[in-house]
Amino acid sequence: MTRIFILISGVFGGLSVAAGAFASHALKAQLSANYLAIFETGARYQMYHALALLLVALLLDRTETTAAASPALVAAGFSYIIGVAIFSGSLYALSLTGIKWLGAITPLGGSVLISGWGCLALAGWNFK
Repeated sequence: MTRIFILISGVFGGLSVAAGAFASHALKAQLSANYLAIFETGARYQMYHALALLLVALLLDRTETTAAASPALVAAGFSYIIGVAIFSGSLYALSLTGIKWLGAITPLGGSVLISGWGCLALAGWNFK
């Protein structure tokens, strides 16, 4: 799991930087200020959770012998991956297409991200 989480963290981080650069250069003239802000929010949260996923991977590597922490850490990692895909993905799609109902999906992704932070907290509680 550690290797997969580090790999995905790197991909998310790199894509977040690319999305931010794309927004500030290519999309600035194409999108309204509101849609540009929405796109940038997706990129910002993607970066936050790329770093959180990296932290989870490092903690997993450090605690491979601590069975109590591992399931919660793995759940946190998958929550970050799924949450970024839904949260940031829906914001990117909303801002690029203008399809308003995509905004209704965003809170689902946010809820998954929040559950990831809860799993990380649980893993901390179980740390020995």
